[in-house]
Amino acid sequence: MDKLMLKIVTPDRLFFDDEIDMLIAKSNEGDFAIMKNHIPMIAALDIRYLRIKKNGEFRYAAIAGGYLTFKDNQITIISDAVEWREEIDKNRALEAQKRAEARIKKAKNEFEMDRAELDLKRAINRLKILD
Repeated sequence: MDKLMLKIVTPDRLFFDDEIDMLIAKSNEGDFAIMKNHIPMIAALDIRYLRIKKNGEFRYAAIAGGYLTFKDNQITIISDAVEWREEIDKNRALEAQKRAEARIKKAKNEFEMDRAELDLKRAINRLKILD
């Protein structure tokens, strides 16, 4: 395949399926970029944002973690949630941050604490991408 293709799938929708120039993402081991003819790989993605370069310009999308595979110039990402920067409602993200912070303070066990911390990390990630 001569083109670098990216497909991003969530439970709700096919988020993206098109040719790109480059993808920059963050795995549990750090930031990485994929361009045409990159070596095959699998990565667990961190809660962060994706930088998708197409036609020389970057678009940003908040991602709630997930998994990435790359082989034969085909990148596939599977995630619970992905949003374009322009789809994020700042007020909604701020409210989610406040709720998560309150749940952290009220957590009665490790499970509740872990869930609240993940929700807080997602809310902060959504807010950071707006800056």
